[in-house]
Amino acid sequence: MRGAVKSYAAVDLGASSGRVMVGRVGPDSLELTEAHRFPNRPVRVPEGLRWDILGLHRGVLDGLRAAGAHGGGRLDSVGIDSWAVDYGLLDADGALLGNPVHYRDARTEGVAEKVWATVPAPELYAATGLQYAPFNTLYQLVAARDSAQLAHARRLLLIPDLLAHWLTGVQGTELTNASTTQLIDPRTRGWSHDVASRLGIDLDLFPPLRQPGDPAGVLRPEVLEETGLTGPVPVTAVGSHDTASAVAAVPAGTERFAYICTGTWSLAGLELDAPVLTEESRLANFTNELGLDGTVRYLRNIMGLWLLQECLRAWGDPDLGELLRDAAEVPALRSVVDAGDAGFLAPGRMPERIAGACRVSGQPVPESPAEVTRCILDSLALAHRRAVEDAQRLAGRPVDVVHIVGGGTRNALLCQLTADACGLPVVAGPTEAAALGNVLVQARAHGLVGDLAGMRGLLARTQPLTRYEPRGYTTRWHAAQARLAVG
Repeated sequence: MRGAVKSYAAVDLGASSGRVMVGRVGPDSLELTEAHRFPNRPVRVPEGLRWDILGLHRGVLDGLRAAGAHGGGRLDSVGIDSWAVDYGLLDADGALLGNPVHYRDARTEGVAEKVWATVPAPELYAATGLQYAPFNTLYQLVAARDSAQLAHARRLLLIPDLLAHWLTGVQGTELTNASTTQLIDPRTRGWSHDVASRLGIDLDLFPPLRQPGDPAGVLRPEVLEETGLTGPVPVTAVGSHDTASAVAAVPAGTERFAYICTGTWSLAGLELDAPVLTEESRLANFTNELGLDGTVRYLRNIMGLWLLQECLRAWGDPDLGELLRDAAEVPALRSVVDAGDAGFLAPGRMPERIAGACRVSGQPVPESPAEVTRCILDSLALAHRRAVEDAQRLAGRPVDVVHIVGGGTRNALLCQLTADACGLPVVAGPTEAAALGNVLVQARAHGLVGDLAGMRGLLARTQPLTRYEPRGYTTRWHAAQARLAVG
């Protein structure tokens, strides 16, 4: 019955925590409740940095049990999204060959140069449209080429597909996440066989591609018993790259918008109908990832709130609200750093590294936590400005508004600074964008909501949004950008 309200579980895994959310969706209603949240703590072992994938699977099972408790033991569907690029390898018996390697592991250092010796960087970009990032799946696979694990592997599953396989026994490769591997042709939305062949990557390791909304199996009897759910419970492929789900949940009313998905990373860009594969786009380090309904997520990866998260950890996790209030009193744009600098990628000693970057560039060195925090937020807003400006220029698509979704929507100072830097209104919300996009793709697959525009209209009507107007300080931001001498 079309007027019925249905319940969907969204498993949404971030780089520092996972959550299982329950979305209750009707023709004109959308409510999201957190059922369970659990930590995602990588583990450093002698061979490097690894994900605790069994701990994550346990968190998912506990979350599904809690989600079922919200609906009397029944769920209409489950969908899984996570961070991109990482994967698990299975042997011929279907057993996992070790914990998946973390994208921040050092094994890909120097690998890009080896790849480019075979497939020059301009050719690689023209074929796959993906920006350079040292942790792209392609570089991980080249780094693992001579490893015993890869030699014994018969199947490769990206993280959300691996967890879905453990829940259902069904294997697949969801397209939006596959597009982050640097092995997909964004024009055909299929595998780039030429690139894979030249680099000795066996695409037969990947199970068949599937689209957001495709069925991905049903929960196995053992999973039903473990979670107390009443079967059958289908699993639905969603935009399994969390950014794809988050962009699907941008409550835009027209196509003239930019988005910034904020969290550990900031992903800033435009939604397009076709990829931008020019050499100018490559040099600007923009990526063409795939989204719902034939769309392209044309964006730049920015280091994001990782910078602040690492500082908070170094400072012993002080009260964030008080720190942000103090940061608001620090003079604006006193010091800025390049928030896209790969030198900030690794964990550890973040306040010292930020201070060092300011010292090298001849700017005042931030000393107190409030000064470092203000430097980070000004730098992120400046990086947002550059990305939004560059995306419009490279894609030939002007925008009227910037939508910020994700965890950064809670940071009012960052949202206001982004509006000031971009000289455009910022609409902040929803905060749980990835989970909402996950839920709505499930609901659409089951006939409860309409097309992408209909999904966004429902979000705009039902979710709390905050608007920030620019305060006319664009000249100061332009001068700060010039200080960084970013080409």
